[in-house]
Amino acid sequence: MNFLSMILVVLVAFLAGVEGILDEFQFHQPLVACTLIGIVTGHPAECIILGGSLQLIALGWANIGAAVSPDAALASVASAIILVVGGKGEAGVGEAIAIAVPLAVAGLFLTMIVRTISVIIVHQMDNAAEKANFSAIQFWQIAAICLQGLRIAIPAALLLSIPASAVQGLLAQMPAWLSEGMAIGGGMVVAVGYAMVINMMATAEVWPFFAIGFAVAAISDLTLIALGVIGVSMALIYLTLSENKGSAGDAGAGTGDPLGDILDDYE
Repeated sequence: MNFLSMILVVLVAFLAGVEGILDEFQFHQPLVACTLIGIVTGHPAECIILGGSLQLIALGWANIGAAVSPDAALASVASAIILVVGGKGEAGVGEAIAIAVPLAVAGLFLTMIVRTISVIIVHQMDNAAEKANFSAIQFWQIAAICLQGLRIAIPAALLLSIPASAVQGLLAQMPAWLSEGMAIGGGMVVAVGYAMVINMMATAEVWPFFAIGFAVAAISDLTLIALGVIGVSMALIYLTLSENKGSAGDAGAGTGDPLGDILDDYE
């Protein structure tokens, strides 16, 4: 990996850390972060596969109350770097997924450090607000956001500083039972994450779409782009039905379940 690629990877890592707070361009999402790292390093195919697998896991992560979910940004960036530097290509995706999960949990420690520092920054902003110093408030706001970016950029830079031969040698020394176990475990984690998403989305009006998508996905002649177009089309149809609330029959009898309203109209 050349120097320019390293700089771009660190930049992607910084943006992923920032977006973990801003949530505007979604750079912290595994599919986006891994894809960007794959593009700047020349390994888009395997990084997209990694990002897609991690995205299924991250969909089940959510901050609830004071409980903070695992760090998807750090998991995405670090596992993508290890995948690229390891040089195993698509064969190393399973290992990268298994490595990503403990990295996501370890990222909570960095989050705790940054949030502790943010308490000091908040007090500085309070002092600036008492003096009506708006430029200082803006400075501390930007500083706090940059801390979130450095939370991911610094570990990424440290991983990039490790020679590729050392990473490849470490992966090569892993026994077959460990590497195969990590690959199987990574696949199981993806399945658990997907099951969590299905459990949250398990409603009467969503199940038909899931069943249709499951059946259509079995058609081998359809590409991912075709499946995506079908999914978007189905989502638009559902949104349209939701807005009309089953107005195809009795406009005043809508229950908020467009599929149920339509079925009731035919009964």
